[in-house]
Amino acid sequence: MSAQASNPKKRRGGLAVAQHRFVLGVTVPMILYGSIGVLTIGWAMVLMFFKYSPGRAGGSILGLGGSNPFVGLEHFRNMISGVSLEARLFRTSLKNTLIFAFAVLPLNLAITLPLAALIESVRSRLKIAFRAIYFLPVVTSSVGVAMMWGYLYDPQQGLLNAIIRLLGGTPISWLSDPRAEFLGVSVAMWAVIGAYLWQDYGYNLVIFIAALQSIPREFKEAAMIDGANGWQVFTRVTIPLLRPTLLFVCVMTMLSSFQVFDIIQVMTDGGPNHQTRVLVLDIYDNAFRYQRMGWAAAVSFVLVVIVMIVTLVQMRLLRTEWEY
Repeated sequence: MSAQASNPKKRRGGLAVAQHRFVLGVTVPMILYGSIGVLTIGWAMVLMFFKYSPGRAGGSILGLGGSNPFVGLEHFRNMISGVSLEARLFRTSLKNTLIFAFAVLPLNLAITLPLAALIESVRSRLKIAFRAIYFLPVVTSSVGVAMMWGYLYDPQQGLLNAIIRLLGGTPISWLSDPRAEFLGVSVAMWAVIGAYLWQDYGYNLVIFIAALQSIPREFKEAAMIDGANGWQVFTRVTIPLLRPTLLFVCVMTMLSSFQVFDIIQVMTDGGPNHQTRVLVLDIYDNAFRYQRMGWAAAVSFVLVVIVMIVTLVQMRLLRTEWEY
């Protein structure tokens, strides 16, 4: 009896030890990573008030002071009204980032939402195949995508210009002509947006397909009984029920668009004539190419504030107070 009674106690003791180890195994890395994140953010917030460069010998406290002087809000004043090269490049980068983000979002939704509705209407086996095919660019390396689209845009050997020549048109220097524009935006920016959309749209497509599958068919059937056609069901029933998903997709797409970097660096490196230079590329150049860490930290802070404001506006416009 005593041996039988002790076995459950041993099992409970072993389970408690396993749970304790699991909690430690999860908690310790979270605390470590969280601490590193907090320290990094704190260091960046300190640097934005200094004219700091790691190449200069500063004061005795973390290299601050001395030849890395405290400048207060000077960086932010220069961003607004400064005439220095970094100030002018910041304003150019900010404008290009806003153009990029606010062009990508509607184009992405215009592609993914109707395409998701079409895929949802086909047979289940084909749905799996379509989801896999359209999602493949998402898991492809951004550098590989940029190089592939760079070949497509090549002014001499590119596929797009080959098609234009075949149709009797004049080839376009997609990524290198600063004078080429469409709707007031440089062709190079539109070319980068096209490459970015090709890589990114599969993510939102899969999310929309899952959201469409979760909508009860009774809502659509009731609308069709009342005389609604397919377009009316889609616009009056489906889209309103997708508002929570639209909020998530819009927020994540804007966050991703504001952080675009690698695909632009590989395809254009901000050219031609800084027409595709975005904020993250500006931060990278100032921090690691020109060693202006204080200025880069200030630009990073501005980017965070802009992203927060845009996210809050989206949450305000697309929030819902009901569930189905």
